[in-house]
Amino acid sequence: MFDNHLIDFLQYLKLEKRYSPHTHMAYKRDMESFIGYLAQEYAINEVQLVSHFHIRGWLATLKESNISARTLNRKLSSLSAFYKFLLKKGLVTKNPIRKLHAQRTPERLPVYLKETETDFLVDEIDFGNDFSGYTDRLICELLYATGMRRNELQELREKDVEWGGSQIRVLGKGNKERLIPVSNSILDTLREYLNMKHQLPEYNDKYLLNLSSGKPLYANYIYRIVRKYLSMSTTVKKKSPHVLRHSFATHLLNNGANIQAIKDLLGHSSLAATQIYTHNNIDKLKEIHKHNHPKG
Repeated sequence: MFDNHLIDFLQYLKLEKRYSPHTHMAYKRDMESFIGYLAQEYAINEVQLVSHFHIRGWLATLKESNISARTLNRKLSSLSAFYKFLLKKGLVTKNPIRKLHAQRTPERLPVYLKETETDFLVDEIDFGNDFSGYTDRLICELLYATGMRRNELQELREKDVEWGGSQIRVLGKGNKERLIPVSNSILDTLREYLNMKHQLPEYNDKYLLNLSSGKPLYANYIYRIVRKYLSMSTTVKKKSPHVLRHSFATHLLNNGANIQAIKDLLGHSSLAATQIYTHNNIDKLKEIHKHNHPKG
Protein backbone atom coordinates (compact mmCIF):
# COMPACT_ATOMS: atom_id res chain seq x y z
CA MET A 1 0.00 0.00 0.00
CA PHE A 2 1.31 3.45 -0.96
CA ASP A 3 0.12 5.13 2.22
CA ASN A 4 2.06 2.81 4.55
CA HIS A 5 5.24 3.14 2.51
CA LEU A 6 4.85 6.92 2.45
CA ILE A 7 4.60 7.07 6.25
CA ASP A 8 7.82 5.04 6.55
CA PHE A 9 9.54 7.21 3.94
CA LEU A 10 8.62 10.46 5.68
CA GLN A 11 9.86 9.06 9.00
CA TYR A 12 13.13 8.17 7.28
CA LEU A 13 13.51 11.73 5.95
CA LYS A 14 12.81 13.21 9.37
CA LEU A 15 14.78 10.90 11.65
CA GLU A 16 17.64 9.59 9.51
CA LYS A 17 18.14 12.23 6.84
CA ARG A 18 17.23 15.02 9.29
CA TYR A 19 15.53 17.11 6.63
CA SER A 20 14.11 20.43 7.75
CA PRO A 21 10.35 20.69 8.41
CA HIS A 22 10.02 22.82 5.26
CA THR A 23 11.77 20.22 3.06
CA HIS A 24 9.91 17.39 4.78
CA MET A 25 6.57 19.06 3.99
CA ALA A 26 7.58 19.62 0.34
CA TYR A 27 8.33 15.90 -0.09
CA LYS A 28 5.03 15.02 1.59
CA ARG A 29 3.04 17.30 -0.74
CA ASP A 30 4.81 15.99 -3.83
CA MET A 31 4.18 12.37 -2.91
CA GLU A 32 0.55 12.97 -1.99
CA SER A 33 0.04 14.69 -5.35
CA PHE A 34 1.49 11.68 -7.20
CA ILE A 35 -0.45 9.12 -5.15
CA GLY A 36 -3.67 11.05 -5.71
CA TYR A 37 -3.03 11.17 -9.45
CA LEU A 38 -2.44 7.39 -9.62
CA ALA A 39 -5.59 6.65 -7.66
CA GLN A 40 -7.75 8.95 -9.78
CA GLU A 41 -6.38 8.15 -13.23
CA TYR A 42 -5.36 4.50 -12.94
CA ALA A 43 -6.83 3.18 -9.66
CA ILE A 44 -3.29 2.15 -8.68
CA ASN A 45 -2.33 1.85 -5.02
CA GLU A 46 0.65 -0.50 -5.22
CA VAL A 47 4.21 0.77 -5.67
CA GLN A 48 5.20 -2.25 -7.75
CA LEU A 49 2.63 -1.42 -10.45
CA VAL A 50 3.99 2.03 -11.23
CA SER A 51 5.95 2.48 -14.45
CA HIS A 52 7.67 5.46 -16.04
CA PHE A 53 4.58 5.92 -18.26
CA HIS A 54 2.47 6.73 -15.18
CA ILE A 55 5.07 9.19 -13.93
CA ARG A 56 5.32 10.82 -17.35
CA GLY A 57 1.54 11.26 -17.38
CA TRP A 58 1.65 12.89 -13.93
CA LEU A 59 4.36 15.31 -15.05
CA ALA A 60 2.40 16.16 -18.20
CA THR A 61 -0.67 16.95 -16.11
CA LEU A 62 1.39 19.20 -13.86
CA LYS A 63 2.93 20.91 -16.87
CA GLU A 64 -0.52 21.78 -18.16
CA SER A 65 -1.02 23.75 -14.93
CA ASN A 66 1.91 26.02 -15.93
CA ILE A 67 4.17 24.67 -13.19
CA SER A 68 7.78 25.72 -13.79
CA ALA A 69 10.45 23.29 -14.94
CA ARG A 70 12.32 23.86 -11.70
CA THR A 71 9.28 22.83 -9.64
CA LEU A 72 8.71 19.79 -11.86
CA ASN A 73 12.31 18.72 -11.31
CA ARG A 74 11.87 19.07 -7.56
CA LYS A 75 8.78 16.86 -7.67
CA LEU A 76 10.64 14.32 -9.78
CA SER A 77 13.49 14.42 -7.26
CA SER A 78 11.03 13.71 -4.43
CA LEU A 79 9.67 10.71 -6.30
CA SER A 80 13.16 9.47 -7.09
CA ALA A 81 14.14 9.66 -3.41
CA PHE A 82 11.00 7.67 -2.54
CA TYR A 83 11.86 4.88 -4.96
CA LYS A 84 15.48 4.79 -3.82
CA PHE A 85 14.12 4.29 -0.31
CA LEU A 86 11.87 1.45 -1.53
CA LEU A 87 14.81 -0.17 -3.35
CA LYS A 88 16.92 0.05 -0.22
CA LYS A 89 14.16 -1.67 1.75
CA GLY A 90 13.70 -4.37 -0.92
CA LEU A 91 10.10 -3.32 -1.57
CA VAL A 92 10.61 -2.79 -5.32
CA THR A 93 13.09 -4.21 -7.81
CA LYS A 94 13.51 -1.16 -10.07
CA ASN A 95 13.30 2.62 -10.01
CA PRO A 96 10.94 3.82 -12.78
CA ILE A 97 12.42 7.34 -12.55
CA ARG A 98 15.59 6.12 -14.27
CA LYS A 99 13.87 6.20 -17.67
CA LEU A 100 12.91 9.85 -17.29
CA HIS A 101 14.99 12.99 -17.79
CA ALA A 102 14.94 16.18 -15.79
CA GLN A 103 13.32 19.24 -17.36
CA ARG A 104 15.68 21.83 -18.79
CA THR A 105 15.77 24.96 -16.66
CA PRO A 106 17.35 28.38 -17.20
CA GLU A 107 20.52 28.80 -15.18
CA ARG A 108 19.87 30.78 -12.03
CA LEU A 109 22.90 32.31 -10.35
CA PRO A 110 22.96 32.79 -6.58
CA VAL A 111 21.84 36.17 -5.27
CA TYR A 112 24.43 37.68 -2.95
CA LEU A 113 25.33 40.97 -1.29
CA LYS A 114 28.28 43.18 -2.13
CA GLU A 115 31.01 43.16 0.48
CA THR A 116 30.25 46.82 1.24
CA GLU A 117 26.66 45.81 1.98
CA THR A 118 27.65 43.05 4.39
CA ASP A 119 30.10 45.47 6.03
CA PHE A 120 27.22 47.88 6.55
CA LEU A 121 25.00 45.08 7.90
CA VAL A 122 27.57 43.94 10.46
CA ASP A 123 29.29 47.20 11.39
CA GLU A 124 26.80 50.03 10.90
CA ILE A 125 23.29 48.81 11.68
CA ASP A 126 22.05 49.37 15.21
CA PHE A 127 20.44 46.14 16.39
CA GLY A 128 19.95 47.45 19.93
CA ASN A 129 21.60 46.39 23.17
CA ASP A 130 18.75 44.42 24.69
CA PHE A 131 18.37 40.65 24.46
CA SER A 132 16.22 40.80 21.32
CA GLY A 133 18.78 43.05 19.63
CA TYR A 134 21.58 40.62 20.43
CA THR A 135 19.46 37.73 19.10
CA ASP A 136 18.78 39.55 15.83
CA ARG A 137 22.44 40.51 15.43
CA LEU A 138 23.59 36.94 15.95
CA ILE A 139 21.04 35.60 13.46
CA CYS A 140 22.44 37.87 10.73
CA GLU A 141 26.10 37.62 11.72
CA LEU A 142 26.17 33.85 12.13
CA LEU A 143 24.39 33.22 8.83
CA TYR A 144 26.90 35.41 6.98
CA ALA A 145 30.02 34.49 8.96
CA THR A 146 29.48 30.72 8.74
CA GLY A 147 27.35 30.17 5.63
CA MET A 148 25.14 27.76 7.53
CA ARG A 149 21.59 27.03 6.44
CA ARG A 150 18.60 28.56 8.20
CA ASN A 151 17.53 25.29 9.81
CA GLU A 152 21.12 24.60 10.90
CA LEU A 153 21.17 27.93 12.73
CA GLN A 154 17.81 27.13 14.27
CA GLU A 155 19.10 23.77 15.56
CA LEU A 156 22.41 25.07 17.00
CA ARG A 157 22.95 24.01 20.60
CA GLU A 158 24.95 25.76 23.30
CA LYS A 159 27.41 22.86 23.38
CA ASP A 160 28.08 23.28 19.63
CA VAL A 161 30.22 26.35 20.32
CA GLU A 162 33.83 25.19 20.75
CA TRP A 163 35.26 28.19 22.52
CA GLY A 164 38.86 26.97 22.71
CA GLY A 165 39.01 26.14 19.03
CA SER A 166 37.12 29.27 17.92
CA GLN A 167 34.68 27.19 15.89
CA ILE A 168 31.09 26.02 15.79
CA ARG A 169 29.99 22.45 15.21
CA VAL A 170 27.11 22.26 12.73
CA LEU A 171 24.90 19.23 12.11
CA GLY A 172 23.88 19.32 8.46
CA LYS A 173 21.97 17.20 6.01
CA GLY A 174 22.29 13.45 6.43
CA ASN A 175 23.53 13.91 10.01
CA LYS A 176 26.89 15.07 8.69
CA GLU A 177 28.84 17.24 11.11
CA ARG A 178 31.21 19.98 10.07
CA LEU A 179 33.31 22.51 11.95
CA ILE A 180 33.17 26.15 10.90
CA PRO A 181 35.67 28.69 12.28
CA VAL A 182 34.30 31.92 13.74
CA SER A 183 35.96 35.19 14.69
CA ASN A 184 36.79 36.31 18.22
CA SER A 185 34.33 39.19 17.86
CA ILE A 186 31.47 36.75 17.26
CA LEU A 187 32.59 34.64 20.22
CA ASP A 188 32.62 37.77 22.38
CA THR A 189 29.08 38.60 21.24
CA LEU A 190 28.01 35.03 22.00
CA ARG A 191 29.47 35.24 25.52
CA GLU A 192 27.54 38.42 26.24
CA TYR A 193 24.44 36.91 24.69
CA LEU A 194 24.58 33.73 26.78
CA ASN A 195 25.15 35.76 29.92
CA MET A 196 21.98 37.75 29.15
CA LYS A 197 20.09 34.62 28.17
CA HIS A 198 20.87 32.82 31.41
CA GLN A 199 19.44 35.75 33.35
CA LEU A 200 16.05 35.51 31.64
CA PRO A 201 13.15 34.29 33.82
CA GLU A 202 12.81 31.37 31.38
CA TYR A 203 15.20 30.12 28.72
CA ASN A 204 15.99 26.99 26.74
CA ASP A 205 19.42 25.70 27.67
CA LYS A 206 19.53 23.21 24.77
CA TYR A 207 19.36 25.57 21.80
CA LEU A 208 21.92 28.34 21.40
CA LEU A 209 19.57 31.12 20.29
CA ASN A 210 16.30 31.91 22.06
CA LEU A 211 13.52 34.43 21.82
CA SER A 212 13.14 36.85 24.73
CA SER A 213 10.23 34.64 25.88
CA GLY A 214 12.75 31.84 26.43
CA LYS A 215 11.41 29.73 23.56
CA PRO A 216 13.69 28.50 20.73
CA LEU A 217 13.80 30.33 17.40
CA TYR A 218 11.34 29.34 14.69
CA ALA A 219 11.71 29.56 10.92
CA ASN A 220 9.42 32.53 10.23
CA TYR A 221 11.11 34.62 12.90
CA ILE A 222 14.51 34.08 11.27
CA TYR A 223 13.13 34.93 7.82
CA ARG A 224 11.44 38.06 9.17
CA ILE A 225 14.57 39.31 10.92
CA VAL A 226 16.80 38.70 7.90
CA ARG A 227 14.36 40.51 5.59
CA LYS A 228 14.14 43.42 7.99
CA TYR A 229 17.88 44.03 8.23
CA LEU A 230 18.73 43.21 4.62
CA SER A 231 16.17 45.84 3.62
CA MET A 232 18.34 48.34 5.49
CA SER A 233 21.58 47.29 3.85
CA THR A 234 20.95 46.14 0.27
CA THR A 235 18.77 46.71 -2.79
CA VAL A 236 18.73 43.07 -3.97
CA LYS A 237 15.16 41.86 -4.43
CA LYS A 238 15.58 38.54 -2.69
CA LYS A 239 16.13 38.94 1.04
CA SER A 240 16.31 35.53 2.69
CA PRO A 241 18.71 33.63 4.98
CA HIS A 242 20.05 31.80 1.92
CA VAL A 243 21.22 35.11 0.43
CA LEU A 244 23.63 35.41 3.37
CA ARG A 245 24.82 31.85 2.73
CA HIS A 246 25.41 32.74 -0.93
CA SER A 247 27.23 35.90 0.15
CA PHE A 248 29.49 33.88 2.47
CA ALA A 249 30.52 31.52 -0.34
CA THR A 250 30.88 34.20 -3.02
CA HIS A 251 33.00 36.49 -0.85
CA LEU A 252 35.30 33.62 0.13
CA LEU A 253 35.79 32.68 -3.51
CA ASN A 254 36.34 36.28 -4.61
CA ASN A 255 39.03 36.65 -1.97
CA GLY A 256 40.97 33.58 -3.08
CA ALA A 257 39.54 30.71 -1.03
CA ASN A 258 39.89 27.21 -2.45
CA ILE A 259 36.59 25.90 -3.81
CA GLN A 260 37.09 22.54 -2.06
CA ALA A 261 37.38 24.37 1.26
CA ILE A 262 34.20 26.33 0.48
CA LYS A 263 32.42 23.04 -0.31
CA ASP A 264 33.41 21.65 3.09
CA LEU A 265 32.36 24.82 4.92
CA LEU A 266 28.97 24.83 3.19
CA GLY A 267 28.40 21.13 3.87
CA HIS A 268 27.80 20.28 0.21
CA SER A 269 27.91 16.56 -0.59
CA SER A 270 29.56 17.15 -3.97
CA LEU A 271 31.71 19.79 -5.60
CA ALA A 272 29.14 20.25 -8.36
CA ALA A 273 26.81 22.06 -5.96
CA THR A 274 29.57 24.49 -5.01
CA GLN A 275 30.79 25.23 -8.52
CA ILE A 276 27.82 27.48 -9.24
CA TYR A 277 29.70 30.18 -7.28
CA THR A 278 32.49 30.14 -9.85
CA HIS A 279 30.08 31.75 -12.34
CA ASN A 280 29.87 34.81 -10.12
CA ASN A 281 33.63 34.83 -9.85
CA ILE A 282 34.02 34.65 -13.64
CA ASP A 283 31.65 37.60 -14.03
CA LYS A 284 33.84 39.57 -11.63
CA LEU A 285 36.99 38.65 -13.56
CA LYS A 286 35.36 39.74 -16.83
CA GLU A 287 34.49 43.07 -15.29
CA ILE A 288 38.05 43.54 -14.01
CA HIS A 289 39.42 42.61 -17.44
CA LYS A 290 37.06 45.02 -19.20
CA HIS A 291 38.06 47.98 -17.04
CA ASN A 292 41.76 47.29 -16.65
CA HIS A 293 43.09 45.54 -19.77
CA PRO A 294 44.26 47.87 -22.57
CA LYS A 295 42.27 45.83 -25.11
CA GLY A 296 39.37 45.07 -22.74
